[in-house]
Order: sequence, then C-alpha cells, then structure tokens
Amino acid sequence: MSELDFNNVGDWPQRARIVFCVLVGLFIAVMAWLLLIGDKREALGELERQEAQLRAEFERQQTRAVNLQPLRRQLAQMEKVLQQMLRQLPSKTEMSDLIIDISQTSLSSGLANELFQPGAELPKEFYAERPIALRMVGSYHQFGAFVSGVASLPRVVILTMHDIDLKPKDAKAGVTQRGTLELSGTVKTYRYLDDEEMAEQEKATAEAEKRQGRP
Repeated sequence: MSELDFNNVGDWPQRARIVFCVLVGLFIAVMAWLLLIGDKREALGELERQEAQLRAEFERQQTRAVNLQPLRRQLAQMEKVLQQMLRQLPSKTEMSDLIIDISQTSLSSGLANELFQPGAELPKEFYAERPIALRMVGSYHQFGAFVSGVASLPRVVILTMHDIDLKPKDAKAGVTQRGTLELSGTVKTYRYLDDEEMAEQEKATAEAEKRQGRP
C-alpha cells in the first residue's frame, strides 16, 4: 500500500481500487448518517415524546368523557333537589303575610316591638332577600319562644341576622334568664323567585355581562 500513488488511483491494482472504493463508500455512509440520519433520530425522539404526551392527554380526556354523563345526571338531580328546597320558601304573594306572621309571633311571645321595619326587597340569582330592621325587648324565655314560634310557621322561614346587638335593657343587671333584654339590628328573610322573575333575572345578568364586555 505504501507504493500506491494517491494522485493516480487509476493505475492501482484492481484489488487496491476495490478496497479504496469500499472505504470511501463507508466514509460517505457514516457522514450521511451523522449529518442526516442523526438529526432525524433526534426529531424522531421528540415526536415520540410528543406522542406519549398526547396519548396521556387523550386517556385523561377519555376518562373525563366516560364520567361526563353520570356527572350530568348527578348535576340534574342536584338542581332538581335545589328547586324543591326553594319551593319550600315563601312565594312572592306569601311574603307580605309572612312578615306579618313574624311580627305577630314576636308579639304573641310577649316581646315588645319597639321597631319592626321591613326594607326594600333585593333580588339575587334565584331568590330574593328582604331585610327587616328591628328592635325587640323581652326576657330570655320570650326570645326563645319567638324563635320556636317562627320555626313552627307553615312555610319554611329563614332568618339570618346581621349587625345584631343583644344587651340587657338595664346595663347594671347584666344578661340573665329573668332580666329584660334588648335585641336590635337587621334580620333578612328570603323567598323564591317564580319562573317569570327568574327569566328577568337571567336577562338582567346577561345584559350586565354584555356591558362589561364578557362573551
């Protein structure tokens, strides 16, 4: 091989030329693999990783899709139960009578209504609340009888207390079972919205969201 002239490969013996061509071919093949196939393998590896991620995401979405229908049925049942519970609240036509019943219950319990003033009704998403400013005076047992009397009214009555202050009428006597107490503040009672009111409420909500630029 040391006698071979690389400047005149054509004069080499046939065996030497074959070996030389084979070596050149191998060199070209290796370079092609490094330059072309190597990059493709990296791209292939990235695609395989993306495929694994997409497959995992598909399996998660498929699991959600399988559970979606039972969840929808459960949601429909919960909405039905909620509507049934709301229907147990007073209606629009019953609200005035209910407020009178609450006032009469306090009087029949022996409480003195120094203030009992219903405020303006405030509609919410699916119900309406009515605040009542009050100031009642009576004994510990009379307040207990009032609470019991409200709970026994024919309709479900929900009273929530806001800024309530309960204190002894005579500051020196303190809070005792026989002492006179004064309760002042605001309570709120609630009623359900009928279908027409619900439609108006949904329309008002949609218009408000539209004004705020929501889709």
